[in-house]
Amino acid sequence: MPIYLLGDDPKLFPPPEWADRSGLLAVGGDLSPERLLTAYSRGIFPWFNEGQPLLWHSPDPRFVLEPDKLHVGRSLRKMLKAGTYDIRWDTAFEDVISACADTPRPGQDGTWITDEMLEAYVTLHELGFAHSVEAWAEGELKGGFYGVSLGAAFFGESMFAHAPDASKVAFATAVERFREWGFHFIDCQVETEHLARFGAEPWPRSRFLQALERALREPTRRGRWTAG
Repeated sequence: MPIYLLGDDPKLFPPPEWADRSGLLAVGGDLSPERLLTAYSRGIFPWFNEGQPLLWHSPDPRFVLEPDKLHVGRSLRKMLKAGTYDIRWDTAFEDVISACADTPRPGQDGTWITDEMLEAYVTLHELGFAHSVEAWAEGELKGGFYGVSLGAAFFGESMFAHAPDASKVAFATAVERFREWGFHFIDCQVETEHLARFGAEPWPRSRFLQALERALREPTRRGRWTAG
């Protein structure tokens, strides 16, 4: 199947089923808020490296975590009970995404969070659709993650940790809150061992798209999120 070239219309995407084996669906377009939100609502997300054109993906299978299936290991449970980190919401979004971009990762050369991506997601945050969950200690940001929220779905993008288990504590705390809010799932996009330990599992893309359609029938919790 040839890769689809996007045009000027930010709402025009090919069906996710047109993606190739790697999940690559389309090339081009821009990272305007309208195009990004359209993409997420259709099970599509941008993922490309510096120097590449904009690449849009819809992998099959999709890695997904249902809040009720969250698994927290013994050592992490102890850390959560100890209150090692102060978990905050949406107080340092730009710092979180910048740290995700700058933090070295094993087996990766560079980052996919380009300056263009950073600017686009900061704009989504300002519009109330993108959020950060942060782990703080002694007045310093130690870890966290960010993503996009639409309806009863949260689309996780990236996380970082500058202290032991900081991002894990932020993630586990957030998933519990998502459960309380009635979120249907957290989209983890592609499989990682780290997220598998939390209980995420691969779904066929068809199942994911059906679940996404149901989740989008719920209202979006737009605006700044708080810890309270």
